[in-house]
Formats: sequence, C-alpha cells, structure tokens
Amino acid sequence: MTKKTSTPLTVPWFAWPGARTWRCDAVPAEVRAFHAALPDYAPTPLVELPALAAEFGVGRVVVKDESSRLGLPAFKALGASWAVRRVLDDRAAGGAAPGPVTLVTATDGNHGRAVARMARLLGQDAHVFVPEGVHPAAVAAIVAEEAKVTEVPGPYDEAVRLAAEEAAAPDAVLVQDTAWPGYERIPRWIVEGYSTLCAEIDEQLTAAGAVAGPDLVAVPVGVGSLAQAVIAHYRSRPSGHAPALLSVEPAVAACVLESLAFGEPVSVTTGDTVMAGLNCGTPSSLAWPYLRGGLDAAVAVTDADSVRAADDLAAFGVSSGPCGAAALAGLRAALSGEGAEERRTALGLGPTSVVVLLSTEGRAANPHAVTDG
Repeated sequence: MTKKTSTPLTVPWFAWPGARTWRCDAVPAEVRAFHAALPDYAPTPLVELPALAAEFGVGRVVVKDESSRLGLPAFKALGASWAVRRVLDDRAAGGAAPGPVTLVTATDGNHGRAVARMARLLGQDAHVFVPEGVHPAAVAAIVAEEAKVTEVPGPYDEAVRLAAEEAAAPDAVLVQDTAWPGYERIPRWIVEGYSTLCAEIDEQLTAAGAVAGPDLVAVPVGVGSLAQAVIAHYRSRPSGHAPALLSVEPAVAACVLESLAFGEPVSVTTGDTVMAGLNCGTPSSLAWPYLRGGLDAAVAVTDADSVRAADDLAAFGVSSGPCGAAALAGLRAALSGEGAEERRTALGLGPTSVVVLLSTEGRAANPHAVTDG
C-alpha cells in the first residue's frame, strides 16, 4: 500500500471510459431472502424529485432514502445483519463453544451502531472503536446499544488497527467493513448485505415505469464497500443496459479518487470533514478491484457542497445527513462549472436519463448535517 500525504487532487474528478463493459460475479441471491425474513424489514423509499431533474437537465432524479433502515438511521444495518448472522453460523458450524462472542469493530458512526444493535438483539457483546471527529451524539447512540466504546485519539485507520488488535482476544471476532490482505471474508459478507438496497431499487424503478433501470447511480464512498456492492450488482449482468456509476468523497478524504488517478491503492492523510462517515484514508482491498474496474467516474466535494445538498433534500422532504447528501453534491459538482459538458458526456447523461442518488443516512445519524458549513 502506497502512503500519500498530499492534499486531494487539484481537479477532484477522475473518469474511465471502459467501466460499463467491465464484468464481475453476482451476489448470492439468499441475501435478499434473509433480509426479507427479518421482522422489521421493509424496503426504504425511492423518492422522485422533479425539481432536481429540471436542474440537471435529465429525465428523472430519484433518491434512495436510507434514513430508516431496520430501525436505524442508515443503510449499514443491511451489511452488519448479514455478516453477523454468517459469523455466528460459521462459529457454530466450526464447533465453537456456546456462549456470547464479542463483536469488535471500528466505525465513523453508523457501522458501529449497526454491529452493536445486532450484538444486543442476538445476545452477543460488542466493542466499538471510534476515531476523532465523530459527533458525541453518534457515540452516545452506540453506547445506548449496550456496546463498550473506546474513543481513539486518531483517524479512522488507527481505530481500525486497534480494533483488529482487540479482536485477537479469545471469543472475539472482528466485524469490519473494510478489508486488507488476509482479512476479506467478513468484509465480503458485509458487502453482500448491502446488495439488498440495489435489488429494491430495481423493483421500485420497474414499478415506477423505468423498466430499463437507471442510467446513472451516484454513491457516497468511504472505504468503498457500498460502492463495491453497487458495482457488483450492476456489473454482474452479462448483457443489457449498464448504468454509469459515480463515486463521491469528501475533498479532504478522497482516497478512492486518488487511488484511481494513481493506478493503485493509496492511503491519504485525511482532514476534518462534516462527512464523518466518509472520512477514510485507505480503500478496502476487497473493494479496490471493483472500484478500479467498474466505476465510470469519481468526484470529491467540499463540506459546503454537502451541507447545501442536505438542506436541499430536507426542503424536498428527504431526511439526509451530510454523507447521504454527498451523492447529490457530487452530481451537482460533476454537472456544473468548467468542464461540465465533458463530465456529462463521460457519465452518458441526456434529457431522458434516469439518475439514482443513494442517500445513505438520515439527519439523525449525524447531527452535523445542517449546523456546520
């Protein structure tokens, strides 16, 4: 892994024209059936916003609203629920002694709360490492799930390192949503869990008359696990319509954009950002081949961009935190300013295009959403 300490690229944009022909394996079908069988499962809304379609000169803009998912204010419960279930089943099949296991993870907020929630519901223990910059209310929400919380005086990558050390203890398992060489099986289960979100979008677009599916999907990115799930969903189809896929990151933590530009995974030194859940300095090793092969473009946005987008979505009745609103901020950045026409062409957008924005968290997930500029 190359370490970079530079600030993000001067032009926060990268595009690769071969992404829509790249292919990968599909996600196991049983993931959706697992989620559908959960007692509090329901598809999250897909909200159409004609005002945004008019702003961007496209046919339709819809927002996948993840402000309430399995009782939590973010999409992360999809990955955590499937992965924890697989971890416990795997331990039982391997003859592990009965009794509680400690599920250990590092988090910028939402993933840790989701792991803690699953541990509590299933009678397990949880230990969550939280880096600097996470709002106290988000930390308190994890504590309310009866998890042990260790606050780390350092960035996300340091919290991940400490969590991995803690998980080496007996009767402990690391349930982390980023991967590195030698630690990829559980992150893969987490990514598989996220695929339910994409399956819902397909069904909802079909019901709304957009049977061909989206022409562009904009995805907020931290280490890249959700983007990996989106890429796997749309790039595993052997033929048919392939949408453009756009990743969006904070300008002070654009590890995926810089990695794409560099041609291999790099670590970046991150700064403070209102988009706490995306404040990650290293792409997941598991996600990287998908990001490199399947993303049409990557863009980075400022905190001001994200806060404006969150306010806009709130005005349209969509509760979105700054990480979720990053998808709208990224689309707006791509389609405005110098070079906008070239970027529009790279994304293949026209007057009839259907655009999906993934709003990955509600405002309750991150109290910074409309207070910081």
